[in-house]
Amino acid sequence: MNIVLLQPHDWIAADLAVVRDQRALHIRMVLKAQVGDSLRVGLLGGLCGQGVIEAVEPEGVRLRVALAEPPPPRHRFDIVLALPRPKMLRRILRQCAEFGIANLHLIHSARVEKSYWQSPLLQPAALEEALLAGLERSRDTLAPRVHLHRRFRPFVEDQLPGICAGRPCWLAHMEAPMALAAAPPLPAVVMIGPEGGFVPFEIQLAEFVIARRVSLGARTLSVDTALITVLAQALPGAGVPAPQRQGDPLQLGRPVHAAGVLAQGACPSPMTPLP
Repeated sequence: MNIVLLQPHDWIAADLAVVRDQRALHIRMVLKAQVGDSLRVGLLGGLCGQGVIEAVEPEGVRLRVALAEPPPPRHRFDIVLALPRPKMLRRILRQCAEFGIANLHLIHSARVEKSYWQSPLLQPAALEEALLAGLERSRDTLAPRVHLHRRFRPFVEDQLPGICAGRPCWLAHMEAPMALAAAPPLPAVVMIGPEGGFVPFEIQLAEFVIARRVSLGARTLSVDTALITVLAQALPGAGVPAPQRQGDPLQLGRPVHAAGVLAQGACPSPMTPLP
């Protein structure tokens, strides 16, 4: 834990917060912090700063908080990812938060098992837990917005052009004539397929609508390795404008403290298909 993330229920005054749960345990047992020590803190969905410990008590750790620093810059890529196996999904969510991407679109594909959409990891609380782990590791306060799309063709035809909003759309493919590393260093949307890749129809449809194929190299990569390869080629902080997070945030308390970890467009619930 490289930052203590503060949530709406932690505040007891304008500049005072009490942290409990595993955060307090980490402060006491791992950091072994004492009264007067200063910790890196951040408001979930907001600014970063410092928290000075005023009391270490059985019910929690009381901090006097000063927030004045913006969160780290966003990654310039938004990611469209075929829904991976559940055991891989948690790690991928954490990695997306660590890299600071603004939007993660999880989509269906011909090679995605329908049972993957029943995973408990797609529930808001599980998404939040995985994303928070990435934020705590990367000293960030802005979680990626996770968008769920259960039907490939309507997503590509009806939503993908609007998501790109004038940005390039790169589709990772081994036989592409151009490498992603050779693409212009601009904000973009990158599509990554499932294990085994997108089927020919999906590639043709995406290319017909907006996408252009790019290569990640000559080696066959697993989905999580392909994701890291894509994100590592455009690390945040290089002076290129990053995309804005899309959609309405999942409310974690008072709206001013919202940390958007789930957005689904017209979906009333995470398990309801998009039209």
